[in-house]
Amino acid sequence: MKIILTATSPNIESDVDARFGRGAYLIVVDPDTLEWQAHPNPGVNASGGAGIQAAQFVTDQKADTAISGDFGPHAFDALQAAGIAMYLYGDCRTVSEAIERFKAGLLQQVGAPTRGDCDGGHHGQGA
Repeated sequence: MKIILTATSPNIESDVDARFGRGAYLIVVDPDTLEWQAHPNPGVNASGGAGIQAAQFVTDQKADTAISGDFGPHAFDALQAAGIAMYLYGDCRTVSEAIERFKAGLLQQVGAPTRGDCDGGHHGQGA
């Protein structure tokens, strides 16, 4: 199994980054062995479509699960189409804490986008 989490820095002990498309780093983790790799988020500086770019990275990594603080409509649709489960951090503060809560079944699974079109800072909506 492979999970990907958004983080503020390239370390498994990093603080979580609540933004999926514009989170600074994507941490790829095997939750069983805790082997991990950090990658700069390809969508972080995108002028639009950041969520889709991040979702494509998750898909390319053949991840089973994405964990973040929110999933906008385009990212949600792309991840759902790829069969990737999405979970919210909730009150987790670090990536390692989120991994432990995920393994314990304590994170909320996402069944719909968690941010709407009017959320400030969400780009790529419309034409």
